[in-house]
Parts: sequence; C-alpha cells; structure tokens
Amino acid sequence: MSRQAERRCAVCGKLQETRFRPFCSRHCADVDLACWLDGRYAIAAEEAPRERSDEPDQA
Repeated sequence: MSRQAERRCAVCGKLQETRFRPFCSRHCADVDLACWLDGRYAIAAEEAPRERSDEPDQA
C-alpha cells in the first residue's frame, strides 16, 4: 500500500483525493479556507517590539 493511499483528509478524515490534496473534495478545501478567513486558525508569532519614541502618542 502506498503512502498516498493511506493519507486522510485534513478536515473530515476521508481518504484524500489527489487533485484536492490534502483534502478529499472541493467542499473540504473550502471549509478549511473559511476557517482561515474567519480567524479560527492562526499561526503563532511574537509581536515585534514597538519603537520607542520620546514624543507622546498623538490620537
């Protein structure tokens, strides 16, 4: 059995379809994209230090 045949969809767990990899269908790919666009997925990062200014912030 090849490694590709064992891989599962990242959303629903069904077997992947090569043309939608790493998903099984266009639907699961769209579900994943919606999660990113809604902000449910995020990549952890450290915020860059703010530049220090001698002048007070102006609103």
